[in-house]
Amino acid sequence: MAQEKDYLKGQSGNTVSAIVKGIDRDVERGEDALMLGFGIVMLSSTFAPVAPPSVLLPLVALTFAISSGFARMNYHNMERKLLKSMAQLEAHDKVILHPIAAVFAEYPMRSLSESFNPLKNLKRTWKSALGGILINPLWMPIFYVMGMQIIEEKNLGTLNRAIIGVEQKISSLSSLA
Repeated sequence: MAQEKDYLKGQSGNTVSAIVKGIDRDVERGEDALMLGFGIVMLSSTFAPVAPPSVLLPLVALTFAISSGFARMNYHNMERKLLKSMAQLEAHDKVILHPIAAVFAEYPMRSLSESFNPLKNLKRTWKSALGGILINPLWMPIFYVMGMQIIEEKNLGTLNRAIIGVEQKISSLSSLA
């Protein structure tokens, strides 16, 4: 499947609505990835009787890392596609979409290489080490990537609220016309 470069490919009619619909679909995709990872982690306890913690806990960390990594890439793709789509719009349409674009400006996501680097995330590293000391050292990587997962969920929630606000604005504008 070829990846779309913006939210306006093959769209006719109201371009702002098409962009909002496309970005809403991508936000749902990111939320689904995070929830899938969380669900798999919740089910991992069913394997505890047959898999030792030295095997199971790294797999839990890997699951969190994959789901949050996919959500992060999805977030970057949404930002890129939104900016590319907005470049094709008129000024009054850009004003309507500004709250969504503002979320990307206010909550920029660093690259995955920076997010996985413990030396660039000292606060998260410290919290992970403290959790590992209190519970079990094998939990340190889980706490670290769980922190990434929480950040992803928070940013997607903020983006979702901005989308709802824009959708309400669009519906109120269309009812006035």
